[in-house]
Amino acid sequence: MHCLDRVKAALLTVSDNVGHYEALKQDDDYIVWAEDGGDQLNADNAMQEQAITGKVHLYTRTEYSLLVSAIQNAMKSAKISFSLSTVQYEDSTKYIHYSWDFEVSGVEDRV
Repeated sequence: MHCLDRVKAALLTVSDNVGHYEALKQDDDYIVWAEDGGDQLNADNAMQEQAITGKVHLYTRTEYSLLVSAIQNAMKSAKISFSLSTVQYEDSTKYIHYSWDFEVSGVEDRV
């Protein structure tokens, strides 16, 4: 299993409207996630460990949406490191936009 599969699987336990890089359906609540970089540990002239970083975005029109804690609980259960980075109200769309930074280790990709 690729370490990013853990992110997708965790988010799908919260909603089926989860898109990678772009929204599937922009109605009601929806989640979009994407990887955006990484970090690595090098030793003996080779990469030994790798972590992939990214963002999870929730768009909701529900004040105090239960999806916020559901997303956090899903990532915690999947052992995905995360932090809530921003919460914004978007005047043009009337969505409340939550954004989390995440980091997953690539350790399980090793053979």
